[in-house]
Amino acid sequence: MPYHLSQKSKKDFHDKCESFTISVIYNINPRIIPNSSKKVIIVIAPENDIQNEIEILNQLFQEGLQFYHFRKPHKNYEEHCDYLNQIDPQYHNRIVVHYFHELINEFNLKGIHFQEQKRINHIDNPGQYFKGLNMFGKTISSSFHEPEDIETCYFEFDYHVLSPVFSSISKQGYYGRGFNVNHIDKTIIGMGGVTTKNLTDVEVLGFKGVGVLGSIWNNSDPITVFKTMQNHFTK
Repeated sequence: MPYHLSQKSKKDFHDKCESFTISVIYNINPRIIPNSSKKVIIVIAPENDIQNEIEILNQLFQEGLQFYHFRKPHKNYEEHCDYLNQIDPQYHNRIVVHYFHELINEFNLKGIHFQEQKRINHIDNPGQYFKGLNMFGKTISSSFHEPEDIETCYFEFDYHVLSPVFSSISKQGYYGRGFNVNHIDKTIIGMGGVTTKNLTDVEVLGFKGVGVLGSIWNNSDPITVFKTMQNHFTK
């Protein structure tokens, strides 16, 4: 007797086939997927340059930072290159770029990140977007502001950054929503208002790691803050 797939099963099968085809044709696999048993700490760049930023960043790398999200919306391509050239090249493979994804072809970066609107603009035709990028072995991530959008997103991102979990430190009026993502079987990083004091809450809510910005760059001792977070997740 013939076996008939439900409409949902047909869609799931189609999405998996499409994802596999994109990966093979456009050379974006294998990718570096964060170990789900180990919590990830992502440090996001301050939007505007701050004093001693590169020096602090190199110290963070020395202390073990593995994910640095290079997000500088006001810098042009040349300024992005200048910034990267100030960082010790041995740490370039820990940097994920938000803008000018073509930098992945010029520097040995960790991966690329899609801001939410850019993901919306390109997710329907990812193959075309990745065609000119050398994505072999690189991470692909994206920002989200609704858990439901993560659940329904068919593209297989290595990890998803969801915000705001708690009220933001760096953005006034950006209030936390306390997302609980335990029911979503994807790697989700919690961002927004994360401090050394609410890391346990982040874990209880089901996140596989944290994205931090204000708690690092607005602190007089960012290295100690990072090490405290690192120790919490490795104890």
